[in-house]
Amino acid sequence: MNSCYRLPATLMRGGTSKGLFVRADALPEDTERWEAMLLRAIGSPDPNRLLLDGLGHGRPGSSKVVILSPSRREDCDVDCLFAHVAPDVPRIDWSGHCGNLSAAIPLFAAMENMIQPQDGVATVSIWQANVGKRILAELEIFNGEPVWQGDFLIDGITFPGAPIRLRFLDPAGSRCGELYPSGRLIEELMLPDGSRVEATLIDAGNPTAFVQAKDFGLSGHETQLDIPRQSLQRLALARASAAVAMGLAKDIFEADRESPASPRISILAPGIEGETHLHARILSGHRLHDAFSGTGAIALACACATEGTLPARLAGGAVRGQALTFSHGKGLQTLEAVLGLDTMGWKIDEVVMTRTARPLMRGEVYIPMEPL
Repeated sequence: MNSCYRLPATLMRGGTSKGLFVRADALPEDTERWEAMLLRAIGSPDPNRLLLDGLGHGRPGSSKVVILSPSRREDCDVDCLFAHVAPDVPRIDWSGHCGNLSAAIPLFAAMENMIQPQDGVATVSIWQANVGKRILAELEIFNGEPVWQGDFLIDGITFPGAPIRLRFLDPAGSRCGELYPSGRLIEELMLPDGSRVEATLIDAGNPTAFVQAKDFGLSGHETQLDIPRQSLQRLALARASAAVAMGLAKDIFEADRESPASPRISILAPGIEGETHLHARILSGHRLHDAFSGTGAIALACACATEGTLPARLAGGAVRGQALTFSHGKGLQTLEAVLGLDTMGWKIDEVVMTRTARPLMRGEVYIPMEPL
């Protein structure tokens, strides 16, 4: 006799990512059961990383789950919990969030009647519980329904959609407590092979380490197939060393074991004058993101707004009061870090980017397990 849990869910695309969206109250009250259920729903672990027996995909941007509920906070409309599922080991990373999938949150919230926005341009306030930050999503509402069809294109997605403007409020220090947790704008990382590389280590969006592509024998224009194994190995060591410098791990061994997704590491090269500020690629595990992660883009915008960082230096100076444009594996992305002042001087009030999103499928996920 077949025994399974049937989980109501919606498969959605947000930006250049894709994920499974579920209501918190559709999951068991016993939250200790959630991880096993979500792993099985996605199809993890799969040593082949294909996830054919689940709804995930072996690529970094497609094995994700977003859990939503009406907000318990007076200043927010919905609460969001993000889960990034590892494809080949039974592990879920709950430490960060997904900037791209944030664009799909207001659509799902409206579909599930968690919000009742008025016609016109609506602002949906999202509490991102993983990092303790607010996101404001601005989108058009027509006849009480969110508009997701339109003619706005983002690179990395073939078909156009309606623009959804995301404002990531006060993005600094969500994990480490400081924008630059090592205390330096440019840190010198010593790798186990004795070599040293410059890096900017920043905690905005998600913790990210920015390095120069040329320090790893790369150009900054690579695809996954273009990166030699030796370069990938050195990037992995640099990422682990960055985790230690940021206080996320005690040593590089713990960084690999306990913090494999934080920080991410991104390789940079100078852009083309008049076209792009930078060329950028970002890794998720040992794979390049097909385009660029949304949280990585937030980190890049913040780092470029700070004079004296490695990204600002490669961009030809701090990018302030204007949008940052960089190239990634699928084209270009533009976003802006908006600055403000406090008693300590200038600070980053918000990072603004525009994405598209849409629902792909709605139904039930059959999860083989004992019924609850």
